[in-house]
Amino acid sequence: MGMITNDWLEAIQPEFSKPYYKELYSFVKDEYSKTIVYPPAEDIFNAFHFTPLKDVKVLLLGQDPYHNVNQAHGLSFSVLPGNDIPPSLQNIYKELHDDLGCYIPNNGYLKKWADQGVLLLNTVLTVRAHQANSHQGHGWEQFTDAVIEAVNAQDRPIVIFLWGSPAQKKAKMLTNPKHLVLKCPHPSPLSAYRGFFGCKHFSKANEFLKANGIEPIDWQIENI
Repeated sequence: MGMITNDWLEAIQPEFSKPYYKELYSFVKDEYSKTIVYPPAEDIFNAFHFTPLKDVKVLLLGQDPYHNVNQAHGLSFSVLPGNDIPPSLQNIYKELHDDLGCYIPNNGYLKKWADQGVLLLNTVLTVRAHQANSHQGHGWEQFTDAVIEAVNAQDRPIVIFLWGSPAQKKAKMLTNPKHLVLKCPHPSPLSAYRGFFGCKHFSKANEFLKANGIEPIDWQIENI
């Protein structure tokens, strides 16, 4: 697994010496040696590489990585260029269009968001090929809870998007009065019409950031 080297290291260093993480590391290493696992090992921690803790403005929680070839690259909801845009991301783009007038791009590569301070964090960071949720319950959840706690501890305004019931279970960890927590149904085709469409989370996030003197996010993903 590619190591974390920026300011995240200090925040989550204690996790690496805990028994659960040693078991997780062994499990993940074994899985990569025996089967196809996504994302590529060097991309597991890309959310941290691309978005240092000091730069986090928005936390967007996903669940586990895409499990088809050449999709996942370590950022929640994002796929590498050249892939079809997954259904949930198509719905995110529709809401962005309705909320902020963004055009629908021809790709699902969200690194532009990460580079601006959107922490695109999945709660589970690896998955077996073609087996959704196959790495749940092996320790990633404890690790990413520590990440969420590190964000919660930041003494500055941050926006947290909790989309869908699994993400909303993390709400009890988010106790910082300086932060804005926004909840709605998941953007998947199964639930987007129950309140994701029309949630206006993107404009609400930018209004909150601007009100606190923070540069808003340019949510427009350009065509490639």
